[in-house]
Order: sequence, then structure tokens, then C-alpha cells
Amino acid sequence: MKKFDFFNQFRDPVIVVRDYDSVVFKNNTFCRIFNQFKSLKQFAHKMNFDMCPMDSENVDLYSPIFQAIISKENFFADVCYTSSSGDSTYYNMTTVKRGNYTIFFFTDVSSTILLENNKKEQQHYIEELKKLQYENDELQKIRQKAQTQAFKIALINKVSNIIRESMDLTIILSSVLKELSIMFGCFRAYYAKNSNAGFEILETFGEFNFQEKINFDENILTKLKSREISISYSMSEYIGAEPFKQSVLRIIAPVFHLQKMIGVIVLLSYQKRELNEEIEILDAVSSQLGNAVIRAELYYKNSKNVKDLKQALYELKETQLQLINSEKMASLGQLVAGIAHEINTPVASIKSNNDILSKLTSQIDNKDIKEMFEQINSIDKEAIDRISKIVTSLKKFVRLDESELQQADINKEMDLTLEIIRHETKNKVEIEKNYGEIPLIKCYPNMLNQVFTNILVNACQSIEGQGKIVITTYCENGELVIKIKDNGCGIPKENLNKIFLIGFTTKGVGIGTGLGLAISQKIIDKHNGKIQVNSEVGVGTEFIITLKCE
Repeated sequence: MKKFDFFNQFRDPVIVVRDYDSVVFKNNTFCRIFNQFKSLKQFAHKMNFDMCPMDSENVDLYSPIFQAIISKENFFADVCYTSSSGDSTYYNMTTVKRGNYTIFFFTDVSSTILLENNKKEQQHYIEELKKLQYENDELQKIRQKAQTQAFKIALINKVSNIIRESMDLTIILSSVLKELSIMFGCFRAYYAKNSNAGFEILETFGEFNFQEKINFDENILTKLKSREISISYSMSEYIGAEPFKQSVLRIIAPVFHLQKMIGVIVLLSYQKRELNEEIEILDAVSSQLGNAVIRAELYYKNSKNVKDLKQALYELKETQLQLINSEKMASLGQLVAGIAHEINTPVASIKSNNDILSKLTSQIDNKDIKEMFEQINSIDKEAIDRISKIVTSLKKFVRLDESELQQADINKEMDLTLEIIRHETKNKVEIEKNYGEIPLIKCYPNMLNQVFTNILVNACQSIEGQGKIVITTYCENGELVIKIKDNGCGIPKENLNKIFLIGFTTKGVGIGTGLGLAISQKIIDKHNGKIQVNSEVGVGTEFIITLKCE
């Protein structure tokens, strides 16, 4: 209707309604914003407000549009319009009654509503943020406390492990001082043992001007004796020390064992800060350190006693072995001398008789009888020579008067030994000699013969039935090498490192003494040589002796 055309000048949407469902006018703004609606009912169903009547069965009355139409007075409401795409727009809806007409004015207040909602939401977020900040602060405090506690436990555990795993007092003290220095930021830390003349410094960490003994004033000593940790900012480290250029944080922790103060831990730092958790850690560490120090000292004393006892036992065994060998060789020498004398007397008589018989045999006329006596005389003479040779070899083998180093031919000494043990090899063991051209060496021949005898006799006894022993000598790189190899039963691997031990033997009770190879090794050691053994069960054994040619 043309009489409502002036509403086209309004920037807000305006419609004019007559009766219940008759729209008589829509201004240009309304058509632009709500042009998709063809009927008032369709438009009304997209418009709503929070407060609505609940006592009517007519659903149309729940729309602010129809409420305004049926109202007999001017109507005002805050409404929300929801578009087909789901977007919401907020309006202040004002209606004016003019006769049968109801004029609707829609003022867009979306920005104001959104601003208020944003303010409310912002306030809500601010309150939530404050709450979260408070919770975060509390969480940070808990986390910091937990981290401090974890650090405390970790450090105490670390120190405990060091103390528990080591018995070396130096390692224990240096490790503890290092950890405490890192925690307190120390430029100097040390442990001092309590003594009658003061505190004797045993271990240090960091910068240190060496001082054997130190002492503190009576106030500090009284505090320490009461098991209290002394914390102060001092200009001097101890009584009589040169003053620092600036005050230094000095921490002195007493170290007790039972009721006795055995020492102190001294920490010096340029840092100036409150100490709470660190002091608890220091107190816990010093408590553990007291037991560790006493335990380490006892362990050191016990270890020293054990070491001294082992050394004494070793020297006793060495002396015993030398006495046994000396007594054995002395007894053997006396025995050989006596036997040689006893043998030489009857042998001399037999030899004299043999010479007489030889002269008488030449005068016999009977040819057959003469040949028989000559044959008997020849056999007797060979036997006499054999006995004399054995006696001479025995005397040479023992040689008790040869206590000084002398030049000797090892090949000849080996032959002498083989002559002595011929009863072990005869009709049983084949001896193969691979003698090289070797120089004379300075040695104790009787002692080396004893070594060769022990090895060769053991080799013979290891051979079951028929066997073979190969003896090789040669000179190489200024060293004389002697190899004695057999094809006997061999030595098990688990026994190879035991065969030179005193008392170890693989022979039966009453057969072996376990001294032969032990004595042999000592003799080779006396010659500054080496004796090695290679063996394989079922294959054989090889002894390798190396002596200096010079």
C-alpha cells in the first residue's frame, strides 16, 4: 500500500500485517534480508524468543510474530532469526498497532548480543585462565618439590651405590666430594680426618692449596660435636688461613661413626643462596660416609694383613722348596759318593782279576778253552767299563762342589742325563736327538741336569708301551732353546696351569710328590730363563726351555 511507502527509507526491515496471515507491506530492506519467505507463517516459524507461553495448544503462539499480532497493545521482544543455512541473527522486534494493522520494526542487535556474549565468554575464560594459572602454579610447586626430592633421592642413591660398591677409601671420598661440589657449586671441597692434633686432610676436590692439618674455632667445634652442620659466610677457611678476597659460603658437616666424630666434610662456594634440601642431602650423605670410612679402613687393614700373610707364606714355601731341593741333592750326593766308593772297591778287584786272567789265558795251549776264556774275559771287561762309566756319570750329575756359574755344553749335559735315566728308556722309549750347533753357556749344570731328569722321567712315565721322545736344541736371537717332546698320554687343559704348583701331581699317592716341576721352574727362573709347556690329551706333551746364550 502506497501509504506505507515512506518505510522504504528505513534501514531496518519493516513489514505491515493485517489480520492473522495477511502481509500488506514489506519495505526494501526486509525484502533484501528475508526475500526467501513467501508467507508470514513460513517467516514466523524461523523467528523465536526465549520466553513463550506454555498454556496454549496452538504452536503458532510460540512464535514472537504471532504473539505480536494477537497482542492488543504495542509489543516488544528480543528475537532470534535462524536462516535456512543455520546462521542466527538477533533483532529487537518492536510492533506498533494502527487500527487493524500491526507494523513490525526489526533492529539488528546481533553485534551487541555477540559482544555481550563474547564479554561473558571472555570473563568466563579469564576466570578459567586464573583457575588454570593457580592450578599450574600449584602443579609447578609440586613438580619442583618432586624434582628436588627426586634429585635428593637420586644423589643419595648414587652416593650409597658408590659407598656400597667400593672398598677403596680414596675412590669413596673423591666420588662423594665430586657429587657434593656439583650440588653446592663448590670451588673447593675436602674430607679431613679427626685427630688429636687437629683435622688431617685425606682427600680433596677442586682448587686446593695443600695443607696437611687444619683446625676450627671453639664455636664451630662445639657445633660439630653436637652433630650440627655449620653454615656461615666466612672470610677465612680455618684458623690461621689467609683471608679470602670476599666472603665465602663455608659449610662444615661432621662425619660420625657411632658416637665418635671421625672427620668433617668442608665445602667452600662463592654462591649465596638459601640451602634447604641440600643440607638434608648433606646430612644423609655424611651419615652414610661415616660407616663407609670405617669399613674401608678395616678392609684396608685386613687386606694388608692378608697380603703380608700371603707374602710370608710364599716366602716360606720358596724357602721350604729350596731346603727340600738342597737336602735332596745333598742326600743324593752323599748317597752317590758312598755307593761309588762301595762299587769302585769290588770293581777294582774284578778288574785286577780280569787283567790276571787275560795274561793266563794267553798261556793256555788248548785252542777251544783259550777262546772260551778270552770271550768271558772280554764280556767281563765290557761290564767293568760300563759300571765305571755309570759311576763317573753319577758323580758328574751330582757335582755338589759346583755352586758357581760355569761354562757348560748343554748337548753333553743332556747326554749325561740320558745316561743316568737309561733304565727308564731301555727297551721302551726311542730317543731322537736333534742337537744343533750351540755355544757354551754360563749355568749351574747340576741344576739343569735335575730339570732335564724331571722332564724326561715324566715323559717316560706318560708313555704306555712303546714310545718316542724327541730332543731338539738350537740357538736363536741370542737364546738357547731346548725342546723335549713325547708322544705320551698328554695333560688335560684344566691341569696345564697347575703342573708347576708345589704339591700338584697327577700320579698316585706315594708315587708323585708334586715337587719335580715346581723345583724345575725355580731352577729355570734362577737362570733368568723361561719354561713353557704345550700338551694335548692322546697326542703328547712338549716342554720348551729358553736360556740366555750370554
